[in-house]
Amino acid sequence: MTDPQKLTADLVRCASVTPEEGGALVLLERVLSEAGFTCIRVDRGEVSNLYARWGDKGHAKTFGFNGHTDVVPVGDADAWTHPPFGAEEAEGWLYGRGATDMKSGVAAFAAAAIDFVRDTPPDGAIVLTITGDEEGPSTDGTIALLDWMEAEGEKMSACIVGEPTCPETIGDMIKIGRRGSMSAWFTVKGKQGHSAYLHKVLNPMPAVALLAHRLSAHVLDEGTDHFDPSTCSVTTIDTGNPATNVIPAETRMAVNLRFNDLHTGASLTDWLQAEADKVAEETGVKIGMEVKISGEAFLTPPGELSELVSKAVTAETGQTPVLSTTGGTSDARFVKSHCPVVEFGLVGHRMHQVDERVWIEDIHALKRIYARILSDYFAQ
Repeated sequence: MTDPQKLTADLVRCASVTPEEGGALVLLERVLSEAGFTCIRVDRGEVSNLYARWGDKGHAKTFGFNGHTDVVPVGDADAWTHPPFGAEEAEGWLYGRGATDMKSGVAAFAAAAIDFVRDTPPDGAIVLTITGDEEGPSTDGTIALLDWMEAEGEKMSACIVGEPTCPETIGDMIKIGRRGSMSAWFTVKGKQGHSAYLHKVLNPMPAVALLAHRLSAHVLDEGTDHFDPSTCSVTTIDTGNPATNVIPAETRMAVNLRFNDLHTGASLTDWLQAEADKVAEETGVKIGMEVKISGEAFLTPPGELSELVSKAVTAETGQTPVLSTTGGTSDARFVKSHCPVVEFGLVGHRMHQVDERVWIEDIHALKRIYARILSDYFAQ
């Protein structure tokens, strides 16, 4: 049997801080190739990606897994009680950057796939898409893999993204969608001058305060059956003015929006621009705006895929998972345009922290769940 604990430890020892490959994909390519998977590197720019397929290309029944091996920086290495890339074990835990997010998930689905095709070769195909660009800009990772798949006629009929999804215990939550995410930066320009001569200046600060209030106080919606209400949060206001007797010429503000499927990035961009234009007209300042849309909201409606995963989770853990759309973004936002996708993985509340760690038994449990999903899917 392929040991997901050992594979997790081997991956953690690869210092793959985004966008560095760090040896993680080289390791996975070797392990999967030895198990009979066709492996192709789909690198783009500075990003390393791996495509692995067992079975015939283009088979109508092709189950996919998606994950990433890049990790966030370790921060203060001296604050760790175990080396960030040491993969040391203590009291039932495996420590290291990426232990939770998400080298354990990659190890679990790779191990499950290897053992499954060896023991019960299915009438179909299994595809693993693994990127080194999830924690970074996410422009040359899963997107590059999907672009390559489309060009080459490769296809998944369903996919699980193995991100950590469970709040407290393994099996308590499946993600069937995600809110959209976008940020906007406003540059508000007035006229600098002495604060004693207000008739000669144009203060951008009141305009920024007015815009911040209107955006943050506005109720975008009340939520939907599957999504929480959309939000707009003011995240920073920067002027850089150390003098109390000088009206600044310019100030900047940034906001972040998390939105449900009642909105699109384009519709919210229009709303932000309209609000900025109103404030500019009312106050006389000039307001410029830049927008970055990180991902649109999406939903995989409850159905065959979520039921397949839920049944496997319940069979292996005894839990009935909640179907949720909470949390941030993930690469599922890209996969959803290719095929039906849900997310299921380990407990995630220790990811990105100092002393990131994973409960070792959960790695084995996750492999069993993934193996049951594959068995049930190809038995249908």
